[in-house]
Amino acid sequence: MVQEHRAERVRFNLLGPLEGWSDGVRLRLGGTRQERVLATLLLEPGKLVPVSRLVKAAWDEEPPATAAHQVRKAVAELRRRIPGGSGFLITDGPGYHVALADDQLDLLEFGNQVAAARAAAAQGRPADVLGALRSALDLWRGPVLSGTGGPVVEAAAAVLEERRLAVAEQLYELRLSRGEASDLVVDLRELVARSPLHEALRGQLMLALYRCGRQAEALEEYARIRELLVEELGIDPGPQLGNLYQAILRDSSEIAALPAPPPLPAEPPCTLPYDLTDFTGRDTQLREILDRSAQADERGARLIAIDGMGGSGKTALAVHAAHRIAADHPDGQLQIDLRGFTPGEQPVAPGNALDILLRALGVPGDRIPDDTEGRTALWRSALLGKRLLLLLDNAVDIAQILPLLPPSGGSLVLITSRARLLALDGAHWISLGVMPIEESARLVTETLGVPRVAAEPAAAAELAQLCDHLPLALRIATARLRNRPRWTVQYLVDRLRDETRRLDELSSGERSVAATLRLSYQPMDEASRTAFRLLALHPGVFLDVHSAAALLGTGAREAEAVLELLLDVHLVQQPQIGLYSFHDLVGSFAHSLQSPATRTRDEAAVESLLDYYLSATERACRILFPGREQRPTGIASSPAELPALGDADSAQRWFDREHGGLLAAVALSDRQGHDRHTVCMTRNIVFHLNARGHFDEFLDLSRLAVAAARRLQDLDLLGVSLTNVGVACWKLGRFDEGIEFAEEARAVAVRCSDRRIEAHGESTIGLLMTMLGRFSEALPHLKRANAIERELGATRSEAETLTTLSTLYEQWGRYAEAAGAAHRALEIAHGLGHRGNGIMALIDLAFAHMGLGQDAHAHACLEQALAICDDTSSPGDVALALALSAEVCRRLDRAEESGEYAERALALVRTSGTPVRQAKVENLLAGLRRHQGDHSAAMALHAHAYKVASAINYRPEEAFALEGMVHAARALGDLAAAREHRRRADALFAFMDVPEDHCRR
Repeated sequence: MVQEHRAERVRFNLLGPLEGWSDGVRLRLGGTRQERVLATLLLEPGKLVPVSRLVKAAWDEEPPATAAHQVRKAVAELRRRIPGGSGFLITDGPGYHVALADDQLDLLEFGNQVAAARAAAAQGRPADVLGALRSALDLWRGPVLSGTGGPVVEAAAAVLEERRLAVAEQLYELRLSRGEASDLVVDLRELVARSPLHEALRGQLMLALYRCGRQAEALEEYARIRELLVEELGIDPGPQLGNLYQAILRDSSEIAALPAPPPLPAEPPCTLPYDLTDFTGRDTQLREILDRSAQADERGARLIAIDGMGGSGKTALAVHAAHRIAADHPDGQLQIDLRGFTPGEQPVAPGNALDILLRALGVPGDRIPDDTEGRTALWRSALLGKRLLLLLDNAVDIAQILPLLPPSGGSLVLITSRARLLALDGAHWISLGVMPIEESARLVTETLGVPRVAAEPAAAAELAQLCDHLPLALRIATARLRNRPRWTVQYLVDRLRDETRRLDELSSGERSVAATLRLSYQPMDEASRTAFRLLALHPGVFLDVHSAAALLGTGAREAEAVLELLLDVHLVQQPQIGLYSFHDLVGSFAHSLQSPATRTRDEAAVESLLDYYLSATERACRILFPGREQRPTGIASSPAELPALGDADSAQRWFDREHGGLLAAVALSDRQGHDRHTVCMTRNIVFHLNARGHFDEFLDLSRLAVAAARRLQDLDLLGVSLTNVGVACWKLGRFDEGIEFAEEARAVAVRCSDRRIEAHGESTIGLLMTMLGRFSEALPHLKRANAIERELGATRSEAETLTTLSTLYEQWGRYAEAAGAAHRALEIAHGLGHRGNGIMALIDLAFAHMGLGQDAHAHACLEQALAICDDTSSPGDVALALALSAEVCRRLDRAEESGEYAERALALVRTSGTPVRQAKVENLLAGLRRHQGDHSAAMALHAHAYKVASAINYRPEEAFALEGMVHAARALGDLAAAREHRRRADALFAFMDVPEDHCRR
């Protein structure tokens, strides 16, 4: 809609906080009166708005007699502040109207996109409908005109919110009709959380859940809205929602999932935090960043590093700059908090940071290597030739940063750190101190408003001085004043003068950030202040309502109310729905509140948290690991409310989400001398770590548990912990070390007559000896373990021992016995419903069938194994099943399938497999390549398998690698090398006592 008076280069945004922009600079629109007048005019662009209506919008209560005059003054002030204001704020008879082009107001753009969607629908162009609806919703930055206030504005905002919900409903209806489901659940949950009584959206959420196999959750959503409607309105859900509920109950084909459309092109990832709409100051530094970012450097990624004290606004400046230059980096904009100076927490390790960044790029978790070197290589290869913007926030040292740097000269890296990292060659450094006086004055004016500052200029200047011109302190202080309109600036200044407590590491002269933070803390009641201190005792990065409830000794609902209160006063953050965190500085302040007087309560809260985590991990393990032995802990069950862990999926999601918090809880337990909690929590957590392939953490926690058990002088717990160390050593290829721990575990078990741990120790010793090729020694240990397990009825442990026995027999050439052990293991796994053991039993059985020449039977076993693999399966086990399938298909003359299996197996094991699995899979695939006549590829695979296996003394695969290298070298004409490989292979086979006819596979 273009009017005859067009204000060039000016734009206004209503779909969120009110904003005005001119040439990329945000306009200062004045105080509350001017904002409400402008907002009311912009809500009706091009239409006459009488002065009487503007008066109603500008005052909450009875307007003064001079109200009409004040409205005209407000319009005059707006014309003065807005470039070309007289050209778009038009006097029109008894009122005013605004004249703007469509691209000058987001509300007009929203209407145009909705109209475009309607036109595309009428012409049968669903893809264009989808794009227009998405574009319309992308214009929304939050609640309409949030912070502007007033009954007239709020009523209009409510109408626009209904329009937004209608568009969202139309968008999700269209996406559901196109076969989408799982991708919609999170967005629909957020919409339903904001509009819990909206039946249409709730129905779409139910349908999306049902179509991605979550029928129970879909039915729960119906129960929730029915309860809400009955309680709040006294009515039942409408017939449309009721019919959907009945269809879900019947599993009706009418609502079955539709075929998914072809995937749309992936959009460049962006994980930048929200940019402050009222960012103010740091003009020199911002211009320096923008100028530097525009300079090309073909030698490598450009590095801009910002250092300064906590609270100086490093992150705010970096984020603001990142948003300004985001368009110059079309391949993505990523941010990660490296938590280098987070009190009580360890900095994010480079390997973990790379895992987060690779996932943000869309790399599947099962393709990400376990080791930091592998992740670094994958990260750098993924970024070659890309133009990426990377924000590394809160770095601790150069070692944390170097693996994360992109290789491409087109990329830009912004780094923030409290310390200047002098060893970071090639970086352009920008140091932030306190803000210049004029900039801090502007920040006070921007956040507090011109009228209030003009009324008390001396007090406003002293406020900036008392806050030491630190952005964080200034923002907290002015936010308190905005939320307390009856307070004068002088009243707050007087309060600030009395504050003397400081945080040692963030002091600045005689004042500190802690003194400013206390302004948000002190007005709360005693119960809330106590809760704030107790919640900061949580050792992890995030806490949820259940862990908060354990700390506070309340129910989850009460804890959520406390967290929401703290969120309202900005003492906690909410990085995502259901999770809360403390900013570094706020957490430090909360820790400073601890004293001898609070010690008893604090210690009780920590113990309650540890009780909660022990009980929650026990429940999750019972669900995820059926047949797992239940052992007494000596610790009473936690009375705290546990999360809903009704099935394996919810238990796995909980473990994954709480991963970091659980590790931090064990470390806290160890530091504070809660040895029994340390041991018992570790026993539960390592089941999760083992299943997810976090073997380094598995070993680290198990070592802590062994030390704690020794301090307790509890032989039962010591035996359990020692066997866990032995298993972790197996996973990491530290076989000799693992045997030492397993033998000690067995000895401890014998001393305390713990037959289960004795069996586990024997089984672990046999497993590790098998890895070392000490077959004759391994066999008696495995047989003894198996006998004890049968005697005790320990079926899960028996199945694990039987799979090891099957592997031993197969490598020894005793195929019939290998098949028998694998059959029994498979029967037990089926009886327990344990998928992981079942997969390995089927793989072992396939190996045995192949040794017996029963390739068709082997193929059937592998088909079953692959059919039950899913995202929770061990990537190494899946890779082994794929590699073996490739070989079987070769034998069965199914060349195309063989090639596909081989390609998948190699990609998977090289990104996600343990050294044990990598060596075995590469040897299998090398044999396949040799039979296909590709002897160079076979030699390369065997050589790498030998390198991996020899590094950990994995003798069976060392021998098989050398055996394969004999044949590949002969085919390539290198007879000298073939003879040397033969000599070394024969020596290894002789050491293992492997029969002659099995040496040449």
